[in-house]
Amino acid sequence: MSDLTKIPVTIVTGFLGAGKTTLISHLIRQSGGRRLAVIVNEFGTLGVDGDILKGCAIPDCPAENIVELANGCICCTVADDFIPTVETLLALDPRPDHILIETSGLALPKPLLKAFDWPAIRSRITVDGVIALADAEAVAAGRFAPDLAALDAQRAADPSIDHETPLSEVFEDQLACADMVLLTKCDLAGAEGIAAARAVIAAETPRALPVLELIDGVVDPRIVLGIGAAAEDDIAARPSHHDGEDDHEHDDFDSIVLDFGEIAAPDDLAARIEALGGGGDVLRVKGYAAVAGKPMRLLVQAVGARVRTHYDRPWRSDEPRATRLVVIAERDRLDPAAIRAALQG
Repeated sequence: MSDLTKIPVTIVTGFLGAGKTTLISHLIRQSGGRRLAVIVNEFGTLGVDGDILKGCAIPDCPAENIVELANGCICCTVADDFIPTVETLLALDPRPDHILIETSGLALPKPLLKAFDWPAIRSRITVDGVIALADAEAVAAGRFAPDLAALDAQRAADPSIDHETPLSEVFEDQLACADMVLLTKCDLAGAEGIAAARAVIAAETPRALPVLELIDGVVDPRIVLGIGAAAEDDIAARPSHHDGEDDHEHDDFDSIVLDFGEIAAPDDLAARIEALGGGGDVLRVKGYAAVAGKPMRLLVQAVGARVRTHYDRPWRSDEPRATRLVVIAERDRLDPAAIRAALQG
């Protein structure tokens, strides 16, 4: 690659738990000889996704090429975080052939897209494409909004109300900015769920987009890398609920980190998380648990009431055996005391 050649960047966006980290893990393992670099933006102070991806490091994407930006939105901290991080990756020797950016599940992709016009980087990188992931089962069930029944009741009571909830705005902005939609977890949705999710996506996208069905993040890298969209030059075709605003707020959401000791039974923890998510207040739970008598660390990932756990690696000798979970919810629905009581008993 010539030093004058722009390095392509793929932005991977999508709602909470849609499978962004799983997709990027797959792309790392199937790099096809490309030298990859990854920027992971977490919501909340506990970095889970970056740690997962570093565990997938290979010679074409070593651990030092995977950079985590936690507890902030990179599109809100362009000068302080995003630009320096990109410059660090561009200075690597050898330079990466392709950069992947995993946004937070609550991120609005368009402000990040605008950051590529910054003078320090605009002549050196280009947005190859914006890939939006959508959880087929969740979208089919309308789970991108916190409480559709309450929203419908409000609108029925007051016909003058014509606004979307924060969650649906995030979902719609992600789709509107995309060059391609990957419909994930199709094995859980079934044929009817996939059809329903496709109908929702078609209704929310301002232009026709290719929609691919995925299971476990498996997709041919040739399909999602090398799109050549130059999306930074096509911003006007990507409408947003926040067009015309100088900045955007993330005060709609908040997170807490819970630290406690070893747990006795993974099934009990999973049941507690499922009950917590089933109440509709908690959007996402992720982190690690130390299980008594087990040498392996238990990875915990939950979206609403759907909980997945597996042992991902042995505990290292230099880290404490402890349980750490980050819980994400809408700000006015986050009750730290109640959440801690529900998960610890």
